[in-house]
Amino acid sequence: MNSHQQRYIAEELGAYRERLEAARNDLDPSLDEEGQPAHPIGRRMVEVEGRMLEIEHYLVDDLKAVKRRERLHPIRRIKELTRPRLGILRHHPPVPLLVPTRYVTTEAPSPAPTISIVTPSFEQGHYLERTLYSVVNQNYPALEYVVQDGESTDDTIDVLRRYESSLSHWASESDEGQGDAINRGFAHTSGEIMAYLNSDDLLLPGSLAYVARYFASHPDVDVIYGNRMMIDENDGHIGSQVLPRHDDHELTLLDFVPQETLFWRRSAWDAAGGKIDAGLRFAIDWDLLLRLRESGAKMVRVPRFLGAFRVHDEQKTATWWDHCLVECDQLRRRVHGRAISHDEAVARAMPYMRRQVPHHLWYRLKMRLPLPRQPVRTLPLEPWFRASPDGERRVTAGQASTGS
Repeated sequence: MNSHQQRYIAEELGAYRERLEAARNDLDPSLDEEGQPAHPIGRRMVEVEGRMLEIEHYLVDDLKAVKRRERLHPIRRIKELTRPRLGILRHHPPVPLLVPTRYVTTEAPSPAPTISIVTPSFEQGHYLERTLYSVVNQNYPALEYVVQDGESTDDTIDVLRRYESSLSHWASESDEGQGDAINRGFAHTSGEIMAYLNSDDLLLPGSLAYVARYFASHPDVDVIYGNRMMIDENDGHIGSQVLPRHDDHELTLLDFVPQETLFWRRSAWDAAGGKIDAGLRFAIDWDLLLRLRESGAKMVRVPRFLGAFRVHDEQKTATWWDHCLVECDQLRRRVHGRAISHDEAVARAMPYMRRQVPHHLWYRLKMRLPLPRQPVRTLPLEPWFRASPDGERRVTAGQASTGS
């Protein structure tokens, strides 16, 4: 367990301990003569809270001791700094989500190519508005944005109705899973540049304009992706994934491409089969990338943060890891003609992972420089966005203002 994981566990223990205390007070707030909960279940809950607090203090004290040891052992500190970070989702405690000021001022080319984006959604109304706003607030002049929901029962529909005049199409209907939802959404699009964005992730400011400019100035490129930021449940910045140049061979072993930063030409999509494999549940983006590679698409990693990946307890990639390994094994068998275990894939991809280290260190160095940056607004301030679904005024994509 690394220090960031240990800190995260300590913070989660503290949060759950506070919830347990609140539940105990809701059960019966009265105390006996010794100041203990009068209810017998409440007394047992106090014992659990005490044990959780002991473990929390142990983890925190151990972290402090580790930091002291690292300061006394510079070689150990150097090893920590030069360790590959790919696959680690939490690099540091939450800090404000910032981007370079130049991101916000990126202008789309003229004429702007149409970009088609699909967001598959199911029971994530508490994150969906952030996702929609991150796209609409791009203020991109030629956007086709479709949301395909799987009959959510939370507040998803209310959010969609607030944003419906900014959407090209939305539907809430039964589907066969995420892949099927994406295919249904793309059936309502015609843009020459395509992408899909999950309903808990974000596009960073200026990304669509940057993507359009890159494709316009690089007609030989079929697929691009960029760097990603990681955010927590409350939009706090908890890490960054800064990638080296694209490596076609590495792509056949592990998928380090940040899905929320991935864009491709429709011509490449058609050449790769023109659909998401709806039979897959977890590795649909890797399958698409492998089919794009097999069809001869030229892929490029661009040197810019394009999206933010949300790390939270509900995400399926964290909850269903075993099922994901099965699908990844199937894809490796298809490409290599034999079984390649996850451990073997990691070992063979290690040169790529080591090439990521200097990129990550250079990024950390730049973050210490006093360069102009500004916070990313993840929820709208505009009153018409926050109005009730039946309100008269609804913003169009061209009316969305740039976040400050």
